[in-house]
Amino acid sequence: LIRSINDPEHPLTLEELNVVEQVRVKVNDAQSTVAVEFTPTIPHCSMATLIGLSIKVKLIRSLPERFKLDVHITPGTHASEHAVNKQLADKERVAAALENSHLLEVVNQCLSARS
Repeated sequence: LIRSINDPEHPLTLEELNVVEQVRVKVNDAQSTVAVEFTPTIPHCSMATLIGLSIKVKLIRSLPERFKLDVHITPGTHASEHAVNKQLADKERVAAALENSHLLEVVNQCLSARS
């Protein structure tokens, strides 16, 4: 579901950039949980929150509502890891971000198929 998400700054997918890898995705169907660790391309990536938000939105749109999602940065791979993870875990912040039409447009571009 997430391998084909486009990077916001590069003409490549998150999988092509090794931002997402299958070994860092944990699905527990019995407990209805999905955990995704993603690794920004550089430790000071300014797009880390946007990448995480794109992953989260793709999963929200694709999975049944019963799943609880945990999208976070691979530990030790980003300078602002704690702050980004806190934003991505906060349901109100995610909802507010998705009410921002410009931000939603950028997320949708990341999720759209390449032409």
